[in-house]
Parts: sequence; C-alpha cells; structure tokens
Amino acid sequence: MSDEAAAVQLEGAKTILRRGAIGVSSMKYFWSFFLAISFGLLESACGGGSPSTNATTSTTPGTIPAVAHVFIVVEENHSYGDVIGNSGMPYFNGLANSYGLATQYYANAHPSLPNYFELTAGDATSVTGVLGDSYPGPMTQDNIVRALAGAGRTWKSYAESLPAIGYLGGSSGAYDKAHNPFAYFSDVIDDPTQAGDVVPFTQLGADIAAGTVPNYAFIAPNLNDDAHDCPAGLSSCTDQQKLTAADQWLHTNIDPVIKSTIFQNSLMVIVFDEGELTDIENLGGHVAAIIISPKSKTGYQSTTTYQHESVLRLSLKALGVTDLPGDAATAPDMDEFFR
Repeated sequence: MSDEAAAVQLEGAKTILRRGAIGVSSMKYFWSFFLAISFGLLESACGGGSPSTNATTSTTPGTIPAVAHVFIVVEENHSYGDVIGNSGMPYFNGLANSYGLATQYYANAHPSLPNYFELTAGDATSVTGVLGDSYPGPMTQDNIVRALAGAGRTWKSYAESLPAIGYLGGSSGAYDKAHNPFAYFSDVIDDPTQAGDVVPFTQLGADIAAGTVPNYAFIAPNLNDDAHDCPAGLSSCTDQQKLTAADQWLHTNIDPVIKSTIFQNSLMVIVFDEGELTDIENLGGHVAAIIISPKSKTGYQSTTTYQHESVLRLSLKALGVTDLPGDAATAPDMDEFFR
C-alpha cells in the first residue's frame, strides 16, 4: 500500500472512532485495523471468488435509463469473497455473470442499520451514532420517502414476516426492524397513509398480478432467508448453509419478478448490507452488488469504487427524482452499467 493510500485509510479509521461506526462488540477489530494502518501493514483486500472471465470491464459511461420501477433487495452480513464464486449460490452468481457486477463496492459501516439508512437516506452513523441497530428513531432527515412523495412517485417496503400492514413496531419473530429503514422515518411514522406502504413481502406477488407495483420497491427477506441467521427449522448451521438458503430464496422469490412483464421497464439492485465484522475496508467491508435490468450491459464488471449512497442516487435518478438526500447528492453515478 502506498503512503498516500495508507493515510486515507488511517483517516477512515479515525472516523470510525469519532463517529461510532461500529458497535462496542466490534471494537477489538477496530484496534487491530488501526494499528495495522498505523504501521502501513494493511493491504487492500482483493475480493475473492472468480467472476466470469467473459465479462466486459470497460468503464465507458452509459446513460442511467428512465424506468417505471426500481427494486432494491438487501442481503446480510457477508463479504464479497464469501459470495462471488460460491458454488452454493448458483442463482446469485448467474445474475452477477449475466448482468452487472460492482467488483469494488463497499458498505458504509457496521452494524446493519447505518447501511440501511445510507441506502435510503444517504446518511449513516451520523444518525445512529454508537447505538447502531439499537437506534430507536425517529429518523427525521431527508430520505427516499420524502423524495419520492415530492416527485409524485409511489413506494412500498416489502418486508418478509412483517406482522401486519403498517406495522412499525419492534422486531418480531424472523422480522428484524433494523432491516426495514422505512419503519424509522418520521415521514412514515407521522402519516398513516405512508405507514400503509410498509407491507409483508407476500403483497409483492399480489401487486405484480394486479399491476399495482409502486415505482420504488424495497425488499427485505427475513432473518432466515437473508443469510443473517440459519434457515428456518435449524437451530445451528454452517455459514455456507445460510448463503445457500439465501440463494434459494432469491431464486424462488426474485426470479419471478425478473421474469415478469413488469420488469421489462425496471431496474433491480441486489446488494449485501455489510461485510463480515472483521472486514472493515472502507468502514463497512467489501460486499457484492449486482445491477439487473433489460437496459443494462450484459456480463459487465465495474472496477469503480461505490458505496450504498450510489445505489440511492441511481434509484432516484432512474425514476426522474431530483431530490437526492444526504450523500446521494455527491455520490458517483452508476451510469457505466447501462448501454
């Protein structure tokens, strides 16, 4: 690592300490990271896994397409090398090889909730501070709900195992509130109409059949299906079993969306919220993100550095929304993924 790069990483490490970007339980990882940077010993992670050798890697800009629908699907707690090239995840890797793969995509923090806020409000640890997933809300900053409503666009949060339509309470069973940022926004909490757009995941199939899919759809699998916990019915499991179950869930539940007629004018991003706790490169770790659309380049691999705020920016620009909350206002565009 060059002296300049090491200096940049050191400043990032200092930011973790100042802003509480990781929870108390992860502080031991911070100190090992901080000391390694201080002595210039930490090298940038090269990822892992083996994306298709047939993929194109040109960074020639395209144009962010105008679409009718954006779908965001978030998986949990695994680094790029756990996922890309994993033979137990054939569906995810098939999508990565067929559409667009961001090979240098990084989460913004540890633990989960700051990353979900970055994806939807362009703001992370400056909101949650040291509370992390324990942050109670409300979140009053500008956010995607406010931006969409201001532009006359519709939205829904499809959360698997949500107890009921409009439920804004705490975690319940396999539903984790920290994976549903919409339950924290003051725009939703203070408006029963907006709260009604927080719905169980089962509503998505009905909306597709009825032709009532909103412009923006945020999809959060439950803890058993997003690679966070063991699959349902197992009290203990290997990490590979978690990832295989997540891949099977995607194949069962997301493949029909991609193959539906409505997707012909749509865009989807499937991304992991954060890397392993020991992976704190660029604060939140190196994670996998794939960009899927009939309007995207095929077999494309980007080497540009992105974080969650770029997905927020992409989501809104593709829907013609000019209000770009928080970090999304200055985030790098992801136009290179499109023709």
